[in-house]
Amino acid sequence: MYYDHFGLSEPPFRITPNTGFFYSGGSRGAVLDALIYAIEQGEGIVKVTGEVGSGKTMLCRMLQTRLPEHVETVYLANPNVSADEILHAVAFELQLKIPRDAGRLEVMHALHEYLLDRHAAGKQVVVFVEESQSMALATLEEIRLLSNLETPDHKLLQIVLFGQPELDENLRAPNIRQLRERISHSFSLSPFSTRDVGEYLRFRLRAAGYRGPDLFNPKVANFLANATSGVTRRVNLAADKTLLAAFAENTHTITLKHAKAGVRDSEFAVPHRISAKWAIASALLVAAAGLGAALFTFLDRETRPSADIAREPSVRSPLTDQASRVAAPPPLAGLNPDLATREHPVAPVETAPPADVVSAGGLAEDLLIGRLAKTQEWLKNQSGSTFSIQLLGTENEASLERYLAEISYYVELEDIYVYRTRARQNPSLTVLYGGFASRAEANGALAELPSHLTAYRPLLRTVQGIRAEIGFHQLP
Repeated sequence: MYYDHFGLSEPPFRITPNTGFFYSGGSRGAVLDALIYAIEQGEGIVKVTGEVGSGKTMLCRMLQTRLPEHVETVYLANPNVSADEILHAVAFELQLKIPRDAGRLEVMHALHEYLLDRHAAGKQVVVFVEESQSMALATLEEIRLLSNLETPDHKLLQIVLFGQPELDENLRAPNIRQLRERISHSFSLSPFSTRDVGEYLRFRLRAAGYRGPDLFNPKVANFLANATSGVTRRVNLAADKTLLAAFAENTHTITLKHAKAGVRDSEFAVPHRISAKWAIASALLVAAAGLGAALFTFLDRETRPSADIAREPSVRSPLTDQASRVAAPPPLAGLNPDLATREHPVAPVETAPPADVVSAGGLAEDLLIGRLAKTQEWLKNQSGSTFSIQLLGTENEASLERYLAEISYYVELEDIYVYRTRARQNPSLTVLYGGFASRAEANGALAELPSHLTAYRPLLRTVQGIRAEIGFHQLP
C-alpha cells in the first residue's frame, strides 16, 4: 500500500521467494554458481545448510531456473516421509506408473529403468530435498541408497539436501556415516554482513522499480543490519515495516525512528509496548478486518496504483449484500505453516474474523469438514499428473477453519482442497488450490492469486506426490 508513495511498481521486500529479486551478493551468487557446477558434474550428494530465513528456498528456486535444459528436477517438500515411503514419493513425482502395493525392490527397479532411459536420452535427474534436517535418519539413509543407481561412468541420480544447521548434527550420527561420506560438496549460507545489508536494500528497491535517491541511509541500513543479525528474511520484514512507518508519517525521508519502529513491530523482535501513535498507524495500514472493509478500501484505493485496483476481483460483501471490492484481511494469527511452505511462523497479526463467520455458528467448522470430504473424492478421481498449488500447512485446526471461511470471499471454495497429514511428527492439515493439467497452467494460476493467499510461500504439488504423502489407505 506504500508502493505508489515511494514510486514502486511492486513489493520490494516480500518474503515469498521471487527469482527476479535474487541478490547475488553475500556469497549467494558464488554458492549458486558452485551448485550448478556440482550438479552438472553429477558426482555424489550435495548439501546446503543455513539458518531459518537465510535464503535456502530462494537458492533452490534459482537452481531450477538456471540449470541447463537437459537437467530434470524433482522437488520433495515434505520432510516427514518415512523410509518406507520415500522411494514411492520419488517415483510418483517422476510420474512412474507403479502399483500402490509395490515392494521396495520393485520400486527401485522401476526407478533404475527410468533413470537409465533418461541417461540414454542425454538427460540428468536431480532430486531437491527441502527441510532435510527434519527427516528421520532411516529416510536419509534410504536417500543415500538412491545415489547408488549408476552406470560404470555416471551417477544416474543427483541429490541436493537443503536444511538448517541441525542437518549437520544429524549427519554426525555414527549410523549415518555412509551418507556423510557420500557428500561431495557442502555449502553454507552465512548471514549478510553490514555492508551486504545496505547493498541488499538498495538492490531490492531498484528491482521493485524505485529510481530515486537511496531511501535507507548508512545509519539506518547499519541499524537494520545489527537488529536483524543479517538474516535475509528478518531484513525483509524489518525493511517492509520501516517503509510503512515512514509512509504513515507521509514522508519520503527514512530515519532511525522509522527503522526502530519497524524492528519493534517485526516478528523476530522482543515483545514490547508500542506507542499509541504507531498502534494507530499499524491498525490503519494492516488490520483491515478490525477497522472494517469500507475504511480499508478507501485507504487502499488512495495509496495504490489504479491499475492494481482495476485488476482486483469484485466479490460480494457480506455486510452490504452488494457487489463491491473489499480488501483481503491479513494472514490469520496462529497459523503455523509447515510442510516447507515457510521456514518459520508468520508475524502474529490480530484480526477479527468477518461478521458472518462469527455469527454463523458452526459455519467455519462445516466448511473444513466439507472440504476434507471433497478432497478425498478429488484425489481419488484425478489423474496423477494433475498439479495443484499448496497454499499452506498448519497444525492449528481452529485457525484453519477461520481461514477457509475468509478466503471463500476471494476464490471459489470448490477449488480449495484440504487433507490431513503429519508435520514434524504432529497431526497437520494442508490446503491446496485448484487442479491444473500442466505445470505451466499451475504457475499461471499461482501468479494470479491475491497477495494474501501467497503469504505462506505456496508451491506446486502433483496429485501423485500428495497420494504418496498421505498413503493410499486414506483414500475412499
